[in-house]
Amino acid sequence: MTTYAPVLLQSGPIAAGELLTVPQVMARLQLGRSAVYDLLRTRQLGSITLGRSRRIPALALTDFIRTRLEQEAA
Repeated sequence: MTTYAPVLLQSGPIAAGELLTVPQVMARLQLGRSAVYDLLRTRQLGSITLGRSRRIPALALTDFIRTRLEQEAA
């Protein structure tokens, strides 16, 4: 199992097992609601559904950020 160090974003560090809400991801990425849902719809950002609620695992957000940084560095 891969272990990641916490990523420090606008709203503070992310705990490895934390599940984030869409508004929390919006704040951390400084994106609008539609943009976050587009990332979820296109599976660029992983999520799970709990009842009728969408939750984004902290590691999925970390992976998304790292992927985008690697793409921009290439």
